[in-house]
Amino acid sequence: MTDADLVAHAWALLETNRYLTLATADPDGRPWASPVYFAPAEPWDFYWVSATSARHSRNLAQRPQTSLTVFDSTVEPYHGRAVYAAGEAHVLSGADLDRGLGSYPGPSRRGATPVTREDVTGSSQYRLYRVTATHVWVLCPRGPRQPCSLHGLAHDHRVRVA
Repeated sequence: MTDADLVAHAWALLETNRYLTLATADPDGRPWASPVYFAPAEPWDFYWVSATSARHSRNLAQRPQTSLTVFDSTVEPYHGRAVYAAGEAHVLSGADLDRGLGSYPGPSRRGATPVTREDVTGSSQYRLYRVTATHVWVLCPRGPRQPCSLHGLAHDHRVRVA
């Protein structure tokens, strides 16, 4: 396995999983985690739609710093597959909104309903958000109690890929 293989592994996880866990904090630092349907886009953008009244949306309005995890919950125990990322989240407008609508909700095979500009602007309670990750890690793939082929480590460990 190479570094390029790890990046490909990360993208395979992003393209096959539909939900991420978004971690936010309120102004007092109290954490909050929310599952949201998302669509990934290169290089490391994550898009989702949420109501502005949702707790995570209110938190992001005050503290845009966030982290997220995308993981495959279908694998057997001790076969973890996950991508971790950190960055800042923002409501999209203007040209950024147009680009975001080109990526969200992703290909039709993901099963989500297309979103229009009217769905996420004006009097709508919903907005399109994006995190552009500044740091991305992947859980190095390996079998239980087996070392990974890249690092020789027989325990869970994350590798920075961006």
